[in-house]
Amino acid sequence: MPEWLAPLIALLCAVAACGLLVALSVIDLRVRLLPNILVLPFAILGVIFHTATGWAHLTPLDMIAGGAMGYGILYGIRYTANRIYKMDTLGLGDVKLMGAAGLWLGPDGVLMALVLGAILGMVHGLAVAFYLSHKSGEKISLNRLEVPAGPGFALGIAAMGLYQYWPL
Repeated sequence: MPEWLAPLIALLCAVAACGLLVALSVIDLRVRLLPNILVLPFAILGVIFHTATGWAHLTPLDMIAGGAMGYGILYGIRYTANRIYKMDTLGLGDVKLMGAAGLWLGPDGVLMALVLGAILGMVHGLAVAFYLSHKSGEKISLNRLEVPAGPGFALGIAAMGLYQYWPL
């Protein structure tokens, strides 16, 4: 393989991943869904990216640990919240997205992306609550406020990806 091809493949994977994160965010905002048909390619691009870079950023074990950590933590939160609130509180698409993000970012990066994404999601939720309160003239209510988590997580993933891999 020519020497210039591997960095080009890595760059194309990163650009495509950003496009997928944008598409996933738009879809989640519109229909509250993160389709597997877009989450799976995001995960596959992470594997291709690290293979193309010769595992310079993460080892295969770190990728697996990151994927398991991203998926496992969010699934645990989902499971617990569903039991407490007796309703679906967090979609499986969000869980799968953070699992895929772990393949890109590894254990440390996916934890930071998860925290950052949760903070951004909270800010988004508060903004929606303030907007709805202002629009209706009623007091702010956070009870049963439905705000998709995907866009916040996508921004957290993108920010950590830039931090870890810029410049390629």
